[in-house]
Amino acid sequence: MLSNQRSKFSLPATGIYLNGAYMSPLLKSVEKAGLKGMLRKRNPFSITPSDFFTETEKLRNEFARLINVKQSNRIVIIPSVSYGIATVAKNLKISAGENVVVAAEQFPSNYYSWKELVHERGGELKVVSSVQSQGRGKIWNERILESINSKTRLVALGHVHWADGTLFQLTEIRKRTKEVGALLVIDGTQSVGALPFDVQKIQPDALICGGYKWLMGPYSIGLAYYGEYFDKGKPLEENWINRKDSEDFSSLVIYQDDYQSGALRYEVGEHSNFIAVPMMLAAIQQISKWKPANIQTYCEKISKKALAQLTDAGFWIEDSAYRAHHLFGIRLPNNGNREKVVETLKKNKIAVSFRGDAIRVAPHVYNSEAEMNKLALVLTKV
Repeated sequence: MLSNQRSKFSLPATGIYLNGAYMSPLLKSVEKAGLKGMLRKRNPFSITPSDFFTETEKLRNEFARLINVKQSNRIVIIPSVSYGIATVAKNLKISAGENVVVAAEQFPSNYYSWKELVHERGGELKVVSSVQSQGRGKIWNERILESINSKTRLVALGHVHWADGTLFQLTEIRKRTKEVGALLVIDGTQSVGALPFDVQKIQPDALICGGYKWLMGPYSIGLAYYGEYFDKGKPLEENWINRKDSEDFSSLVIYQDDYQSGALRYEVGEHSNFIAVPMMLAAIQQISKWKPANIQTYCEKISKKALAQLTDAGFWIEDSAYRAHHLFGIRLPNNGNREKVVETLKKNKIAVSFRGDAIRVAPHVYNSEAEMNKLALVLTKV
């Protein structure tokens, strides 16, 4: 059983940080890796041509193990979710009259590319909404399945909804997309690292993850998985390091038509970042030790009593079968005063986010049951 891990972070003694979905705090081990990388740049004598490849390969291998991918060359380093999604959009075959399916109010980086693409090709963007009442998660998943038809070319979702943690039943959705020959693309930014994700089980065509939330890395680096559909595709940029034999610096002017193997053609230029890559690697190594399943269990344990108290007080929280435990929405009773809630939480130094009509709460292993109980007490008093 995972215990409280606050000692591995540099969080202040005062205040309650329940906002990992906004941005994770840095682990001390990740800070150390970043500082080491910065100091390394002082002396370029110590950076050899092979260093442009060794650390990134370690990072790909570590992430591949985390999400159960057998070939690490299907893992690529990206700067952002929008970059990874744009790569998919560039290689998606879609014609007039065909459609892309997304969930309502999903994160903009997993929306704008599809909106532009269907506009250019004469297609349709099907935005699937749910209800704001009990049974929301179940109904939402049913509506998504119903929206997928023979004209669907791609379904783009999160594993959980970024605003309130609603779980999407990806195994069932994948089954339906295969029936109609559509791709499944997942934005794992708000789930991977804290919620188990198994590529072999879910079989997405692409998984795109920003690194600074539940993967607990620095800003401006992320990781993506691309399946076989993308093996012969076109990358967003033509950079030197993604070409075949780029390890041989003396022969870089012998231009190559071929790319590196697997999905490596899609990596961002200058992905051998000597500061961000070691930080991201240290973060995922720690997550792998904890294990996402244990993180879910821990978050469920520390939240159980508080959520029961809030439900009894008239707050609405999605049924646990249709939401995550590391990220969930708390909705106010009908007479709730949102402005007063915001003010009171701030006064009590409790950090959460407000997304749509939900108070988005995102605990992690640095939080405690006492902190969750304090949140419940403050909200019920308001």
